[in-house]
Amino acid sequence: MKRIKLKYFLLIGAIVVVSCTSTKESIKKESTVIKHYEPTFESLKQHGAAPEWFADAKLGMYFHWGPYSVPAFGSAWYPHNMYKAKGGIRKHHEKTYGSIYEFGYEDFIPMFKAEHFDPDDWAKLFKNTGAKFAGPVAQHHDGFAMWDSEVNPWNAADMGPKRDILGDIFKSLKKQGLRTIATFHHARNGQRNRDKPELWGDAYDSHYVYQPYLPTATTDPKLRKLFGNFETIEEFNQYWLDQVNEVVDKYSPDILWYDSWLNLIPEEKRNEMAAHHFNNGIKQHKEVMLAHKQQDLPSEYSVLDYEQGGRRDSWPTPWMTDITLGKSRWMYVEGEPYKTADLVVRNMIDVWSKNGVVLLNVSPRADGVINQEQRDVLKEIGDWMKVHGEAVYGTRAHNIFGFGNAKTGKGHNAGQSSSVNYTANDIRFTVAKDKKSMYIFFLGVPKPGERIEMRSFGGYHRNIPPGKITKITHMGTNAETKFELTTASFFLTIPDVKMNSLANVFKLDLE
Repeated sequence: MKRIKLKYFLLIGAIVVVSCTSTKESIKKESTVIKHYEPTFESLKQHGAAPEWFADAKLGMYFHWGPYSVPAFGSAWYPHNMYKAKGGIRKHHEKTYGSIYEFGYEDFIPMFKAEHFDPDDWAKLFKNTGAKFAGPVAQHHDGFAMWDSEVNPWNAADMGPKRDILGDIFKSLKKQGLRTIATFHHARNGQRNRDKPELWGDAYDSHYVYQPYLPTATTDPKLRKLFGNFETIEEFNQYWLDQVNEVVDKYSPDILWYDSWLNLIPEEKRNEMAAHHFNNGIKQHKEVMLAHKQQDLPSEYSVLDYEQGGRRDSWPTPWMTDITLGKSRWMYVEGEPYKTADLVVRNMIDVWSKNGVVLLNVSPRADGVINQEQRDVLKEIGDWMKVHGEAVYGTRAHNIFGFGNAKTGKGHNAGQSSSVNYTANDIRFTVAKDKKSMYIFFLGVPKPGERIEMRSFGGYHRNIPPGKITKITHMGTNAETKFELTTASFFLTIPDVKMNSLANVFKLDLE
């Protein structure tokens, strides 16, 4: 008999009650009838952070795609690193394309043709993977807009692909019944170090540190916008806001998501952005939301995202992690290896068990092809989701998320949602909202015939299922599973059927 022990449970009943109540209240706030939001904290906090549809969704998808996809080298920070005097990116760039004074970042744009971009195919791919919402990186750090913009002259409708990438994919996503997300990373695009480069260094600018001898210090009125090179940072801040508001007005995304360094945008501009988005949601008769990294927006009305990271324990309100299918890169890079489906699924289960939602990134080539290696992994994930979706969508965290041997990190780039190697010794839980069923996930392949003990489920503990167990079945084979619940412990015998190679789920029918 195999015995899996919990080292120690610190979750007392009071904490559990508060946790569950807080989650419910957080989701309820969204349903409060508000006719108009003002750009103040007192007004915006009435909106709430996570609509129930988001807590139900569990999985969304997006893609890093733009002129930086053309060199397919280094990372999405190519437009920054190509202007650095030292480093492999500058060396590669000048060897491949010529001097930065003769071939600048703007010269990649005509090469970004997206000739094979098929938004209907992409939307079906995202849906078949199991996503409930999806969308593009609307603008990365590089200053190039992926929508038909009147504000930003450097946009995909007028240059490069000469297509409204965001608009086209949104139309296709809506046809598939998916909600939409637009992510913005352009807060970092503004050159904030014009006057004091020795203070700022190159830490905050997308196109490297301001130096009068670099092409990024251009005085060309149009090119300056690509490089975030404005006379005053106040002018850039308004430009930042105008672009976000344009996307909201033209496309009405369900989610606006922000990368780090949003704190560099003045609070009043962020408040204006939030109020405009929320008021557009009222106008469109739908529940919209914001997501942020770091501490850039108040948690009262925005969901916190951890980049390639997460939490060690369950959290009372919904949170998010964005992860990439690539081993480390977000954009398409030649020769980049991809994570395996079992690694991704097991890490996602860990997130779901802790009240989190996953935003999964794919990396299209510059020509608009999502390569077969990525598609193969997505198909495996989608096949698993089709069988086990009942244990995922619309569920909520249990009193405890689970237990096991794997060590998860906390915060950004902590590995939790991207690279932790789980095994069948790691067990996670979710519970249906109506509490008529509960789900036990084995993050690996348990051995048929094993009788596994879970002491945390015993009748003397506070973490027992929220109802009497009437039957347990193995999802995928529907094999009825033997169990024994005593006052002290819980025993589950793995049935003699073929186990799933990604992760195995047992459904507990409750009454």
